[in-house]
Amino acid sequence: MKGKKGGFRVNKRKPDAPKYDFSYVKKVEKDKGKEVGPQRLNKYLAHAGICSRREADKLIEQGLVKVNGKKVTELGYKVQIGDQVEYKGKLVKPEKLIYLLLNKPKSFLTTTKDPEERKTVMDLVSNACEERIFPVGRLDRNTTGLLLLTNDGDLADKLMHPSNNIKKVYQVTLDKPITEDDFNAINSGLKLEDGPAPVDGLSVITPDGMTLGIEIHIGRNRIVRRIFEHLGYDVVKLDRTLYAGLTKKDLARGKWRFLNQKEVARLKIMKLK
Repeated sequence: MKGKKGGFRVNKRKPDAPKYDFSYVKKVEKDKGKEVGPQRLNKYLAHAGICSRREADKLIEQGLVKVNGKKVTELGYKVQIGDQVEYKGKLVKPEKLIYLLLNKPKSFLTTTKDPEERKTVMDLVSNACEERIFPVGRLDRNTTGLLLLTNDGDLADKLMHPSNNIKKVYQVTLDKPITEDDFNAINSGLKLEDGPAPVDGLSVITPDGMTLGIEIHIGRNRIVRRIFEHLGYDVVKLDRTLYAGLTKKDLARGKWRFLNQKEVARLKIMKLK
């Protein structure tokens, strides 16, 4: 099953993406007082795969967008259900929402495009869908494990926002056994150069004390590696085994799958209940 992309073959046949029913999610949002229905024009354009929200604001200011045949230049304009939105004379329709879980292999960059043309996670999901998807957060080039990709900007923002304390679990392999003092220090919470690094759980997995499991919710750059490096350890392997309740069950390295209805609904109502 090996091929050109770093030893991982891309599936030739593209499976159909599920059609998600968000009626339950909308009910929960409505019960919690969250506005359901009209949405900002920049968000509408972003969900249609035209560009990012920030880029959409520029298009609106330039007068390149029409709603119901009239040019709109007002930032914050809200599109109502049934409105017809045009960009460059073509009708804009929101993209089908895609939610994809990848078990990332080593040596792939977490980015949509690399100027040096190195391997990226997008090479592994190139046959997944026609919609423009992007990684939620990032994993280092040499870190393996779970990575979510989507075109749902609202969900991505929610999962990446520090205040939501999204649970992540990693398996860490060190270059030497961890000492009891260092284990306790990490468990109590280290203070790194960019602030405190609290962990939610830490356990030794192997008898030699070199492989550990760490549960964490903070998402600062290289945070897991830096925690151990701060105490003089080299991280030989780092694998994310759980992300926001999603696991690697039945998902081989280098493979991906679409999230099911229940998984998406749970992610979207997380913190709303």
